[in-house]
Amino acid sequence: DNDPERLAEAVDAASYAHGGATVVGDTVDLLDREATRDWANRIEKDFGRVDGLVHLVGGWRGSETFVKTSLDDWDFLELLLIRTVQHTSLAFFEGLQRSERGRYVLISAAGASKPTAGNASYAAAKAAAEAWTLALADAFRKAGGPEGPTSAAAILVVKALVHDAMRAERPHAKFAGFTDVKDLADAVVGVWDKPAPEVNGTRLWLTEKP
Repeated sequence: DNDPERLAEAVDAASYAHGGATVVGDTVDLLDREATRDWANRIEKDFGRVDGLVHLVGGWRGSETFVKTSLDDWDFLELLLIRTVQHTSLAFFEGLQRSERGRYVLISAAGASKPTAGNASYAAAKAAAEAWTLALADAFRKAGGPEGPTSAAAILVVKALVHDAMRAERPHAKFAGFTDVKDLADAVVGVWDKPAPEVNGTRLWLTEKP
C-alpha cells in the first residue's frame, strides 16, 4: 500500500491470518532509483535472500475519446506503470538471480493487448511495462546459460480486480471478466510451483484473451 496506516493494518492482518508469520511493511519511493536499490539490498541483507517480487503498482487515467487524450495522463502513467517496473527490476535482478527460485511477476492488464480509443495512455504504458518484463526474462534466460534460467520473469494479465467489499457495495454488478483478488493470489503462488524455464517470459491470462 502507499498509505502507512493501511499498510500497517495489512501487515497485521497478514501476520494474524498465517499464524503469526513474520510480515514487515516498508514505504519506499519506487520512483527513486537509489531508494529502490537500497531497499533491495536491505531486504537481502536482513533475510538472506530474495525469492521474488510481485509488481502490483497501479494507477489509471483515461479519456472520453482518443483526441481528448491528455498527455499529462501519459506523464503520470509512465511514472507509475513503467518507471517503477524499471527501477524494481534493475534493483532486484542480481538478488533474484542469486536465489534458487527467484521470480519477478508483473500484474498487467488485458488492455495492453487490445487498446481502446479512450485508454491509449494506459494501454501503451502497460504494453511498455510488459515489454520491459519480457526483456528481463531474456536476461534471466541468458544468465542461465545452457542449463536454462534459474530465475524467471512472468506476466499475469487481468481485466480488473474485484473483492468481496466491492461486491457488497454493488450487489447487482456483474463485474464481467474481473479477477477476484483471491484467484490472483493463487495465480501468483502458482508461478513458484513451476520450474523457472516453464514460466520465464510467459503471459498467464486470468481473464478472457482478446
